Amino acid sequence: MRLGLRRRLLLVVVAAVAVAVCGLVAAFDLALDHALQRDARTLVRTRAVAELGTLRVSRNSVREASAPEDATPAAGIWVFSKGRAIETPRVGPSVQAAARAAVASPFRYHDVSAADLRLYAVPVLFRGKRVGAVVAATSLGPYEESRRTALVASLVFAVVVLGLVAAAAWWLLAHALQPVVRMTRQAAAWSERDLDKRFALGEPTDELTELAATLDALLDRLATTLRHEQRFSAELSHELRTPLARLIGEADLALRRERGAEEYRAALELILRSAQQLARTVDALVAAARHEVETRRGSADAYAVATSAVEAGVSAAGDREVAVRVEPSPEPLRVGVDHDFGERILQPVIENACRYGRSSVSVSIGRFDGTVAYLVEDDGPGVAEDERESIFEPGSRGQAGSGDGGSGAGLGLALARRLARSVAGDVVATGQGFRITLPRG
Repeated sequence: MRLGLRRRLLLVVVAAVAVAVCGLVAAFDLALDHALQRDARTLVRTRAVAELGTLRVSRNSVREASAPEDATPAAGIWVFSKGRAIETPRVGPSVQAAARAAVASPFRYHDVSAADLRLYAVPVLFRGKRVGAVVAATSLGPYEESRRTALVASLVFAVVVLGLVAAAAWWLLAHALQPVVRMTRQAAAWSERDLDKRFALGEPTDELTELAATLDALLDRLATTLRHEQRFSAELSHELRTPLARLIGEADLALRRERGAEEYRAALELILRSAQQLARTVDALVAAARHEVETRRGSADAYAVATSAVEAGVSAAGDREVAVRVEPSPEPLRVGVDHDFGERILQPVIENACRYGRSSVSVSIGRFDGTVAYLVEDDGPGVAEDERESIFEPGSRGQAGSGDGGSGAGLGLALARRLARSVAGDVVATGQGFRITLPRG
């Protein structure tokens, strides 16, 4: 079973707090035990020293200064003189043995685990010579009971604190992640039904606004990709319809009846031209789609790009006898796109000029508003003023192309403008030709 982010964060918080609380409880228990042990040692040492102050010491004996002989011995006090016990409490033999052992031991403190006692032995001296000893005892039971009570109380306190922290963390995480959940659900809904919606929270100032900006950017890229895909599909279906119909119609007509060699040759030439038009259309659409998504931009010589585009445009224009000349710029210029991309932009414009020009086409290169400008002009009918924008629509041909039998894809100028604008350039109609601007390299 997969845990959600909220539950994972809650587990992390609770685990961290549990470790911290356990560490605090352990530290508290150790500190309390140390304090209780110190109190027990202080108490037993105080009792021994107090008893020592009541003794009368001589060279050969140790006895209490004022206690009558029939007095009850002090609880938990042993007095030894020359190794003989002159005062003992009423305790078991194991404790008696432990008290005698404490007298002979070099250590002052001794614990009797069986009786839960702590002993403290202090020597009795007369002029620097040991003549006896005092052993005091205290019970460790009250201290251990205090420690157990404190430990249970601290554990209960830790459980209560852990429960409160878990509840508070759950509430905080729920309220903190609620905007994230809402934003992700909105983004998912928009990506399916309305790609134009955005959060639009402005510049990122915190995590939530940064998330909103990221989701807006993702939706922008998704919308752009979808538009490219829809446009590619629409253009492909639109532009392939006419040449495919020609192919099918001509092939069907050729198969219906017997024809002569010349008629078959003419039919095959028409099929070849239609197939070449199909290939050019598909090639242009695929190249446009590829270049629009590429972010890498190169650099190329402006004149070399123009000559390559002229060769491709003249070849695509067919058998028209049109003279095309390229006029180089007074100074070497470079465009800020790679050679192939620049040729893709210029070639449809030059092909259009070769198709509609009567006898000549000129391509000049120069500067224009900080860009590299190509001016393509021909001696044909030109572009009517009211068509200078509509001819850039996919499939639009204009009045000059309405009587040419439908040759051409009707897509070249639209692709040329779209590709040029994708690199901050443009293609505009000037009346007798077109001006193509590209960034300088």
